[in-house]
Amino acid sequence: MPESQHTVVVMTRAGCSACERAEQDVERICGELGVAWSTADVDTDPEWRAEYGDRVPVILVDDVEHGYWSVDEDRLRAALSE
Repeated sequence: MPESQHTVVVMTRAGCSACERAEQDVERICGELGVAWSTADVDTDPEWRAEYGDRVPVILVDDVEHGYWSVDEDRLRAALSE
């Protein structure tokens, strides 16, 4: 079976400790599952800031909002295993 075609983006903000924890969780989970992931700073884009700024970190799976404030590991693993 080929590696997952899913992508994960963690919408973050500089100086956000919850964002740092979410990035560590996503890095570990995606690493184990072979899923590409990245981060994006909400403060670099006015639309992102308006959409996600009060809920960072926000986790996007395949460009769809999956969760925010923290990583629900079981739920993320389930979404990436589909």
